[in-house]
Amino acid sequence: MAFPTGDDFESSLLSLEKLDRASPDLWPEQLPGVAEFAASCKNPITNSPPKWMAALETEDIEMLKELGSLTTANMMEKVKGLQNLAYQLGLEESREMTRGKFLNVLERPKK
Repeated sequence: MAFPTGDDFESSLLSLEKLDRASPDLWPEQLPGVAEFAASCKNPITNSPPKWMAALETEDIEMLKELGSLTTANMMEKVKGLQNLAYQLGLEESREMTRGKFLNVLERPKK
């Protein structure tokens, strides 16, 4: 089988079908909500911070910047440090609960 070459090849690829793109039934939105999101992004850029940043203090923003600048290895090291800290706090809480039990701090007063 011989393949067409040059202009013959291009004309064989040409489609004369007319497509009406006005109908939403024929061309549904592929990802629901994308059109609304795109429309909301067309608004002019404002200098006000996003709503979620309104409650953040300067220290919180600095920490976010610091965490955002970490490499993957440094981030993993930070996560391991937080896991170790959580484990140590759990051990300390367990000791304090045991101590409270022995001192009868947690007992309810008898009526």
